[in-house]
Amino acid sequence: MKIAQVAPLVESVPPKLYGGTERIVAYLIEELMRQGHDVTLFGSGDSTASTELVPCSERALRHDHRVQDALPYHLAMLDKVHRRADTFDILHFHISLLHFPMFRDMAHKSVTTLHGRLDLPDLPAFHASFPEIPLVSISNEQRRWLPGPLNWVGTVHHGLPLDLLRFTSKPAGNYLAFLGRVSPEKGLDRAIAIAAKAGLPLMIAAKIDAVDQAYWEQVLRPLIRAHRDVEFIGEISEPQKSDFLGNARTLLFPIDWPEPFGIVMIEAMACGTPVIAYRCGSVPEVVENGISGFVVRDMEEAVAAVHIVHGLNRADVRRAFERRFTAERMARDYVSIYERLVRHRVPVSRVFAERTGAAAIA
Repeated sequence: MKIAQVAPLVESVPPKLYGGTERIVAYLIEELMRQGHDVTLFGSGDSTASTELVPCSERALRHDHRVQDALPYHLAMLDKVHRRADTFDILHFHISLLHFPMFRDMAHKSVTTLHGRLDLPDLPAFHASFPEIPLVSISNEQRRWLPGPLNWVGTVHHGLPLDLLRFTSKPAGNYLAFLGRVSPEKGLDRAIAIAAKAGLPLMIAAKIDAVDQAYWEQVLRPLIRAHRDVEFIGEISEPQKSDFLGNARTLLFPIDWPEPFGIVMIEAMACGTPVIAYRCGSVPEVVENGISGFVVRDMEEAVAAVHIVHGLNRADVRRAFERRFTAERMARDYVSIYERLVRHRVPVSRVFAERTGAAAIA
């Protein structure tokens, strides 16, 4: 098939540092090409995915100090996609909801993966206006926040290349790891408290967005300074993750929000490092309790899990990753959805109208 992948312009594909959606798009592209498909990427001009690139900004918008508003760049990108839409079998969007009005008439050949949180109050009314648009969730938990007869065509968990991260059977360190983004919902303050109560060092690799700068300055930086066994190392690159995660006793994922997926959990699992995560959002779908980590309800359970997590078999953790979260499996799941869309060869709106209250393509 000829497939267009339409990525956010905030980061390159793949991103140089942090960037969950763009990273997944990159892995999906590489695997689709390996499986014989013709893929075109609409993304930032500094993207390096090994496929045809239609540059829609000079470089990733987050790293361009001249950019004050991302919207014009994304709208210009959608115009480029629209002009070339007839040359593709499938248009796969990863940009939330911006494209819905422009591509309503192409719903029969498009699919949208919703990567973000869906528990926001303004989203249900918007999506109810576009019930024919084929949607993919990245966890079953994610979609429950959007009630109504929407056109869910599948849930596809994220996946990573098998050889992306190195398996470590015997970690060199005995620290707890936190990897991700500095923000209240990610639970870094909880991670610091867990480490302190467990009596173990915590290493933090995280980026700080401008929107979270005040939270960092007023809450987290003083908290880190108050704990001598807590080290903040900042944002790390992909090659650094194998050592950072692989040498940790466990990854702490004490979130406080309905996380749609949480890529860092499967990154840790790929290294053989078990995950201790709060029971929020997709966590119970990703972490197999007692196999790839522990799903906990509160601070007390988290601290208790830290003291027994070394008893988990790291080879079993890696096998859990290989069984469920590879890029190959992810691409196969998406290809199955693409094929079902192509097979119908009629506008999804017509199919959807005939099947009240059900997904148009199940």
